[in-house]
Amino acid sequence: MRRNGWEKGNTNDKQWWVWVSLSAFLHPRALVGTMSPAIALAFLPLVVTLLVRYRHYFRLLVRMVLLRSLRDCLSGLQIEERAFSYVLTHALPGDPSHILTTLDHWSSHCEYLGHMGPVKGQILMRLVEEKAPACVLELGTHCGYSTLLIARALPPGGRLLTVEWNPRTAAVAEKLIRLAGFDERTVELIVSSSEEVIPHLRTQYQLSQVDLVLLAHRPRRYLRDLQLLEAHALLPAGATVLADHALFPGAPRFLQYAKSCGRYRCRLHHTGLPDFPAIKDGIAQLTYVGPG
Repeated sequence: MRRNGWEKGNTNDKQWWVWVSLSAFLHPRALVGTMSPAIALAFLPLVVTLLVRYRHYFRLLVRMVLLRSLRDCLSGLQIEERAFSYVLTHALPGDPSHILTTLDHWSSHCEYLGHMGPVKGQILMRLVEEKAPACVLELGTHCGYSTLLIARALPPGGRLLTVEWNPRTAAVAEKLIRLAGFDERTVELIVSSSEEVIPHLRTQYQLSQVDLVLLAHRPRRYLRDLQLLEAHALLPAGATVLADHALFPGAPRFLQYAKSCGRYRCRLHHTGLPDFPAIKDGIAQLTYVGPG
């Protein structure tokens, strides 16, 4: 069932059952030790059914958490650093399109990067080209994938400020952005938290208004940062706010606020996760109509 363009469902229930099933899968002795064999056998078909039904989530968990943690320990490098090493040896410097394609290939065939991916990327580029924003604010640079997408689609003279709180991740993104050929006049990377940057955009970064915002950091911070942008009058009428991962892992409080506060026209672009199309996700598009 959908209301006002948003999809409504029992996501929390699904995630709870997934984690219960995973606990049974990874720690069966813990479960068996706390119940009789008869109860354990009765519970087993349910566990198997959930493992089969939510197999895509388990595959994602294995690739994104378990294998990544193991490789982090063995290599001493973050996944973004390993991805950049691959880009250096396989991508063409100065060619953003080829660098993006190289990252997609590495994520699909080597390690799952958890980036925006080509499907969402096409949506993002199309919206940036349609809106032709003079200034874009990106919260959550990560490896720099979505940053390159935005920079490619900017109109002549357009400016992109991208914010990343993790210094090691930001260092990789900085190298990737410069490798693609974008200088600091076009793309400026700020190493700080979004809640510290937003109140100082006018005074410290000479940014009086933001025509387009991409929220791509942590979904639980989307609502806080949107309200900070409102409180500091950084959104002009007609400004566009895009929120990645609107459905998975999801930002329900942000979506509820957007559709109930009366300040936004809302739309959801439905997609799946890169390499996991069965896991439904989407990009929320908000158009700011004014303070109401």
